[in-house]
Amino acid sequence: MRARRRQRAILTLAVLVVVLLGAFAFFLAPAGAGGFGLWERTRKGLDLVGGMHIVFQAHPTAKAQVDDDSMTALVATLTKRVNALGLTEPVIQREGRDRVVVDLPGVKNPEQVATTIGRTAVLEFRYPDTSSEDATPGSAGKVFLTGADLVKAQPAYDPQQGYVVQLTFNDAGAKAMDEFTKTHVGQLMPIYLDGQLLQAPVVREEIPNGQGVITGYATLDDAKSIAVSLNSGALPLKVDIIENRTVSASLGADSLAKSVNAIILGAALVVAFMLLIYRIPGFWADFALAFYALLLFLALYGLGATLTLPGVTGIVLSLGMAVDTNVIIYERIKEELRLGRTLRNAVDQGFRHGFRAVFDSNATTVLAAAVLFWLGTGPIRGFAVTVSLGVLISMFTAITFTRWILHLQVDAGAQPSRWFFAPRAAGEGAGR
Repeated sequence: MRARRRQRAILTLAVLVVVLLGAFAFFLAPAGAGGFGLWERTRKGLDLVGGMHIVFQAHPTAKAQVDDDSMTALVATLTKRVNALGLTEPVIQREGRDRVVVDLPGVKNPEQVATTIGRTAVLEFRYPDTSSEDATPGSAGKVFLTGADLVKAQPAYDPQQGYVVQLTFNDAGAKAMDEFTKTHVGQLMPIYLDGQLLQAPVVREEIPNGQGVITGYATLDDAKSIAVSLNSGALPLKVDIIENRTVSASLGADSLAKSVNAIILGAALVVAFMLLIYRIPGFWADFALAFYALLLFLALYGLGATLTLPGVTGIVLSLGMAVDTNVIIYERIKEELRLGRTLRNAVDQGFRHGFRAVFDSNATTVLAAAVLFWLGTGPIRGFAVTVSLGVLISMFTAITFTRWILHLQVDAGAQPSRWFFAPRAAGEGAGR
C-alpha cells in the first residue's frame, strides 16, 4: 500500500511539472507560433505602448448643467466617438465632478483624433438671411433642421464633388428638408457645425427623401472625422481640452522593455533566494510561483485590465509578497519539526498556524488596495488591481497548491534532511 502511494505521488508530481511547463509554452508562445500569445493579448496602457492622454473640462450650456446625468451622457457620447474611430483598448473615465480622462494607446494622428472626439458637433441647417441686400453669402437666419433628426452620416467619395459626408434624416427631418427645398429652389442653404459655416450650397431642386450631402473635404479621413462626430450625436455639455499629452511609441517601447526586465529580474531573484535557502521546498515554492504568475496574467487578460507602469510595479511587488507567504509557512514547518512532530504533521501544522499571520497581512494589503481603487484614477487603479489580484491568487497558490505539492512529496518518501526542511538545533539562533 505504501509503495503504491509512493508511486502515485511521484507520478502525480511528474505529470504536474509537465502540464505546467506545457501550459507556459502554450500561453506565452506568440499567436503566430501557434501559441495563445498571452503577453501580446494583455491590454497595455499608453505609458507602455505610446499614445495620447486627453483631459476634457466640462462647462454648462444654456440647455444643461454640469451634474451626474449630463456627465454620464458626456462619457457615453465620447465613448461612442472613440469606438467609432476604431481605436484599440481606450480608457475613458470620469475624473472628479466635471472632467473626463481619455487614454488612447497607439494613436498615430493625435491632433485629428483630439479634434474629432472633443467636437461639440451641433449641426444646423438654416434659412438664408434675406433681411437686407448687404447680407453676405452664407449668412443665415433661423434654424429649420438640426442634427437631432439625423439618422446616419457616412463618408464617401463622389467623382464630381470629391470627398463628402452623406446625411440621412428621420421622417421629421425629411419633412423639414422637403418643405425648405420646395420653397427655396435657387437659393442658398447655409449649413453650420458648432456655429461655424461649413458650406452654403444652392438648392437645385426639391429634396423629398431626407437625404443631404456636405462637401468640401480634402481627404476621406476629414470626412470620416465629421461623420463620426455627427453619428455619435452632439455633446450634452461644452468641453475644453485642458491637457493633451502625447507619449511617443519609442518611449512606450522603452518603458515596456524596462518593465519586462524588471519582472524577469524580480522573479529571478526570488527564485534564486528560495532555492538557496530552502532547496527542494524552495523549488516547489518557485514552481507554485510560476503557476501564480500564469494565473495572474490570465486574470488580467480575462478582466480586460489595462497594464500600466504602476501596474507592473504592483506585479513585481506581488511577486515578493507571494513568496513571502511561503517563507512564513516554511519557517513554521521547521519549528514544528524541531518540536518533534512527524513531517506530515509538521506540514499540516505549519500551514495551519502560518495561515493566520499570512491572512492578517494580506487582508490589510487588499483593504489598502481597495481604498486606492476607490479613490484613485487611471494608473493608480491599475496598481491597486494588480496588487489585489496578486494577493488573492497568492493565497491560493502558496497555501492550497503548495500544501498539496508538499503532501505529495511526503507521500513520495521525503524525510527531513538538509535538502528538505532540516530542523534547526534547539540552541541555534540563540542570542540573535
